[in-house]
Amino acid sequence: MQLTLDLDSEVPIYQQIRDRIVEGIARQQAREGDPLPSTRQLAADFGINFHTVNKAYDLLRQQGIIRINRKSGAVVRRDATTGPPEAAFIDDWEERVRVLLAEATVQGMDRQDVLRRCEALLMNFEEHT
Repeated sequence: MQLTLDLDSEVPIYQQIRDRIVEGIARQQAREGDPLPSTRQLAADFGINFHTVNKAYDLLRQQGIIRINRKSGAVVRRDATTGPPEAAFIDDWEERVRVLLAEATVQGMDRQDVLRRCEALLMNFEEHT
C-alpha cells in the first residue's frame, strides 16, 4: 500500500496516516492479515517522528482496524470481508456523518449534490471489491 502525505497540510500527520491506511484497506490494497510497515520504517520513509506513526497506529487499533503484536507488528484486523460492523462503530460513524452533513448544509450544498458526491465516492471504493 502506497501512502501519500502532505507534510504542509493543516490536517495532522497522524490523522493523514490513519486516513490513508483506511482508504487503502477500503480499496483492497491491504486485506485482513496483511502486515503494515513498522512505525520506525514508516517514520523513516517520511522523515517524521516515529511517535507520530505510533499515534496513528494506536488510533487504528482503538478503532479495531488493525491489531498490534510486539513480534509481528501491525497487521490489518478488519476489511470489507470481515463481517458486519460493530454497533459502536455505527454510532460513531453516524455522528461523524451528521457533522459532515451539517457542514454541507451550512455551505449551501443541496441534497442532490450531497447524494451525488457520496455515490461517486462509494463507487470509487466499490470498484476495488
